[in-house]
Amino acid sequence: MKSSTVVIGLGRSGIGAANLLNNENNHVIVFEKDNNDEICKSATELNKIGIKVKINTALEFKNFEPLLPIIESIIVSPSIPWDHPTLKQLRSIGIQIKGEISLAWERMNNLKWIGITGTNGKTTVTHMINHILRSNGHPAEMAGNVGRSAADLALEIKHEKIKPEYLVMELSSYQLEAATEISPYIGIWTNLTEDHLERHKTMENYSNIKKNMIDNSKIRIYNADDGYLRENYSRLNPGIWVTSLEKRNKNSFVDYWINKDGFVCTKGIEIFHTSSLKLRGKHNLQNMMIAVATAHAIGIKNESIKQSILSFEGVAHRLERIYTFKDIEIYNDSKATNFASGVVGLNSIEAPAILLAGGKSKEGDPSDWIKALKKQTIGIILFGESAQLLIKSIKQSGYKGKVECCKDLAQAVTLGMKMALEKKSKTLLLSPVCASFDQYKSFEDRGNHFRELIKSYLEIV
Repeated sequence: MKSSTVVIGLGRSGIGAANLLNNENNHVIVFEKDNNDEICKSATELNKIGIKVKINTALEFKNFEPLLPIIESIIVSPSIPWDHPTLKQLRSIGIQIKGEISLAWERMNNLKWIGITGTNGKTTVTHMINHILRSNGHPAEMAGNVGRSAADLALEIKHEKIKPEYLVMELSSYQLEAATEISPYIGIWTNLTEDHLERHKTMENYSNIKKNMIDNSKIRIYNADDGYLRENYSRLNPGIWVTSLEKRNKNSFVDYWINKDGFVCTKGIEIFHTSSLKLRGKHNLQNMMIAVATAHAIGIKNESIKQSILSFEGVAHRLERIYTFKDIEIYNDSKATNFASGVVGLNSIEAPAILLAGGKSKEGDPSDWIKALKKQTIGIILFGESAQLLIKSIKQSGYKGKVECCKDLAQAVTLGMKMALEKKSKTLLLSPVCASFDQYKSFEDRGNHFRELIKSYLEIV
């Protein structure tokens, strides 16, 4: 039998890895534990080009045993825990296991990677940097935890469909724990708050996964506004530090700051005024400062950076204003999948607001989120798997607004719009603070459905 590579998972990363390996004339087998309509459709398409897909095949050692004599390596998708017991067992008998990002790194490490990691802000920073590069004549492509998979990008480059100078890569902890060798030209750490602890167990583990990539980077950029990073300044390798605040004694080490007149500054030079940024929220000032430092590191001039910031429109699913109806601003913040991100969303919109939240619950401390709820909202609609868990925390806090639970987002939109109109709310905000996987394949899928639901509602009324 021909030696084979086994790809685990038939999501975006798994499909990308399978296609890349197959194109390189490897014999590829894909294991997928599910068998829904979308999975079956993907399996059929891959089977047509010679990739064998085994659906209903769980990540259990017994499913690998018949193939052990021919398995050359195993590629895991980010959704697979790196310390899964079956992977440990396979490693113990000498089988090489790597992540999809590692596969892509092996094929694209001749290019300049800009690696962006952090709990929140990654996606906006990735899009902003990509926009600045492209608008200033630097061919750049985005991939990783945003848009297409890194393996898909590698295949496009191999076929010379695109010829990028920079790869702007959003990299999650799930991806990085399976790709410790990645060494970007520029490594960016946006922040660190509690998230994914159901997988990484401790904040130390979670931090070290991200720190490894930053340590491997030639140029390092840190966000000094983040409490964790600022407090760990002395143990982090030297780099460029930015803040969206004034430069004062407590952050005297920063290289980029905003002065009292609202100008972005570095080395005593005023670069441009923050009013150039169209996006709402203090967090977007932080994102902008990171992007400015990155652009300078690449050699882009101040006026060119300013013009790029002026033309940046933001990112879908992150505080995306999608409609205005009877003076109610409607925002899609489906990208907010944890409490910290939810706080940012709440504090960036006009109060009083009606909030739609829920989905697949994640570990984390909701106390700051509940404080923001009390300050910014007059009503909450909870939906999905986590609704009962969230309502318990909200009621225990003494929240005085109206709270309702429902089955899904469709019902939440109907109830939320009704409540917003009755209470004369300024804002209706979808900011779930939960993963989407109880009812959707991704936060993008959830956000797109929200947009469709709002559109349908407004057409009826």
